[in-house]
Amino acid sequence: MGCEAKPEAAGTLKQGLKKHDKCLKCSGQAKVLLPYGPQKFCEKHFVELIEKRFRKTVRRYSLIKRNEKLVVAVSGGKDSLTALYLTNKFFRNSNKIVALLIDEGIKGYRDKALKLAVKNCRAWEIPYKLVKFKDEFGFTMSTIYKKMKKSVINLGSPCAFCGTLRRTVMNRYAKRLHADKLITGHNLDDELQSILMNACDNDLARFLRCGPISGVKSFEQFVQRVKPLCEIPENEIMLYADFVGIEHYSGYCCPFRSEAKRNAYRRIINSLEEQYPGTKFSLWNFYMQIKPILLKSKGFAELTLNECSRCSEPTASKLCDTCRKLALLRKL
Repeated sequence: MGCEAKPEAAGTLKQGLKKHDKCLKCSGQAKVLLPYGPQKFCEKHFVELIEKRFRKTVRRYSLIKRNEKLVVAVSGGKDSLTALYLTNKFFRNSNKIVALLIDEGIKGYRDKALKLAVKNCRAWEIPYKLVKFKDEFGFTMSTIYKKMKKSVINLGSPCAFCGTLRRTVMNRYAKRLHADKLITGHNLDDELQSILMNACDNDLARFLRCGPISGVKSFEQFVQRVKPLCEIPENEIMLYADFVGIEHYSGYCCPFRSEAKRNAYRRIINSLEEQYPGTKFSLWNFYMQIKPILLKSKGFAELTLNECSRCSEPTASKLCDTCRKLALLRKL
C-alpha cells in the first residue's frame, strides 16, 4: 500500500491494438490487449473478466462466507477501493461491510487519498472508521521519518515501520469492529514482490505468510486477512477501476517510497513479465504448489504464536514488532 501505480501503467494494456481488432468474446472493438494470452477484450468483457477472477478467487480459497462481517482496509488507492467496490457489489446483500481507513500522517499524500476513500464510502453507502497513527501510537509517519534520519543507528526503511504499524492497526480495529474477515487490496504484483523478497532474505516464516490468506497459523487474537485481488495484476486493476468509474488517488507516490527495498523486486518482476509474458502467473502458480509442501517442514512446525506481553497482539516472540519499534522510537 505504499505507492499507487502510475496512470500510464493501465495504458500499456492498450498498446499494440489496431482499429480493426475485435474482442475475443464479441464483435465489438477491442480496448484491451493482455500480452500473456495474447487476448483482446472490449471494455464490457474486460470488466466481466476481472469480476469473474475476483469471484473465482473468493470461491477457490473460501475467502468470504455468507453472513460474515467484513472489514475492508482502504487507503484511497485503486487496489483497496476496487476491493471495497467488488466486495460491496457481490456481498452487500449477504454480509455486513465496514471500511477501515488508516491515516499514517503523511501530509500531501495520504490525506488526499483518504478524502477520496471517504467520498466513495458515502457514495456506496458503506460505513467507515478512520484511525490515525498519531492517536494510536503518538507518532505520525512524518515524525518517525525525521527521527530515523537523525538517528546514528541504521533503522532500515521507513516502509518497514509503516507496514508494521498498519498491520497492528488493521488487526486491532478488525477485532474492535467484530470482523470475521479483514479484506486487503493486495494484488498479484504485491504478492510476487513479497514472495521473491522473502525468498531472497531466507525468511521462511514470512515467505509462507503470502498467498490468498495472510498467515498460516490460526490464533484467537488474529483476525484472518484475505486478499481477493491476489490473482489480478496491478495494471489490470487500474484499468478496471477506470472502466467502472472508481475515483481513486493517482497522484504523487508516497514520499518515502524511494527507500523501499521492494522497489528492486518490482523492477525485476516487471522486466521478466515484459520479456516473457505470463511470468507473473507462472511464479504465482509455482508458489501455490510449493507452499503446502513447505508448511510440513520441521522449521515451520516449530513456529508458535503468543500474545505480546505489552499489547496482547499476536507475535512469535515475547514482544511484537510494533512494540519493539515504538520503544526504539521513544528512545530516539
